[in-house]
Amino acid sequence: EKTVVIAPEAVAALAPAGLKKSITTMANGKSVEKAGINVEAVPMKNLTLTRLRFHYKGRGNGYVMTFGGKWVYLSGDTKDIPEMRALKKIDVAFVCMNLTYTMTPEQAADAAREFNPKTIYPYNYRGSDTAKFKKLVGDASEVRLRDWNGK
Repeated sequence: EKTVVIAPEAVAALAPAGLKKSITTMANGKSVEKAGINVEAVPMKNLTLTRLRFHYKGRGNGYVMTFGGKWVYLSGDTKDIPEMRALKKIDVAFVCMNLTYTMTPEQAADAAREFNPKTIYPYNYRGSDTAKFKKLVGDASEVRLRDWNGK
């Protein structure tokens, strides 16, 4: 009952009835504060025509969360989009990397070097080469590799 769930309408619509009362729905560009955390919904989307059916602009969100003086970015299932590259002051970024829905290690590293977070955790990377991503990012950011997917 104290759990806070923030989701786009497309996700909230699929939630079990018992969970719906806990969900705050957000659209791109909207902000809310919950439990002392400011949350801004930012775009996540595919760019190629063949993949727009998966993630068109406005269907889902990435999120920038601010708390304790830190800025944390969660990319959502996105491609290397201009909105990601334009981010500023990100302390920790969780960047997706998994074709066919998101980015290659090269695309993710290129975007990360541009918005330059202090620390990056690649996630949703099943089958992607995280060591290659880390090498491509180089010294621009600290890349922390974790086994999110399990062996």
